[in-house]
Amino acid sequence: MEEIVFVTHNKGKAKSAEKYFQNIKFTTYDFELDEPRSEDLKEIATAKVKQAYQIVQRPCIALDTGFFIEALNGFPKTFVNFSLDTIGVAGILKLMEGQENRNCRFEECLAYYDGHEIRYFYGNHPGTLTNQMDGQDRKEKWSDLWYIFQPQYFDKTLAQMTEIEREERRKIDGSQEALKVFAKWFEEKEE
Repeated sequence: MEEIVFVTHNKGKAKSAEKYFQNIKFTTYDFELDEPRSEDLKEIATAKVKQAYQIVQRPCIALDTGFFIEALNGFPKTFVNFSLDTIGVAGILKLMEGQENRNCRFEECLAYYDGHEIRYFYGNHPGTLTNQMDGQDRKEKWSDLWYIFQPQYFDKTLAQMTEIEREERRKIDGSQEALKVFAKWFEEKEE
């Protein structure tokens, strides 16, 4: 089986990959990839995986995630890091004061590139925004949004949930993780 390199600077994403890549030979390469300014997750993931391939010169993956809040016309969309660096979670909660519609979702696009062809795998995680930050730091945490994101059908933020509760959530809330979809495809491809 060929080895896959996951190029990411996000330790939470790397930790999540470990869970799904148990039957895949993979390594992580800690590097913060450039992200083009775009509202298109696929375009961003494409640019990131091409840059990743130039660095490692082996089959690799890159993952990009956006966060979409219905009441704010989708804000912050693919500009999550910029939003968190400027207004932070507290600013997002301030923008949501008085809003009844608290529906939101994470969307993911994972790009795999073997030097010849790029393949895409998608994830989607529906939920709602809480009124305040709650929870603890976790190794798997991708973003501070975990403190205010309450997955569909649950009354806890991701940061409040135990690992067992997060596993249970993946089975019932309509979530689909791009890492898991990719792992299944790659294992079948290598058989």
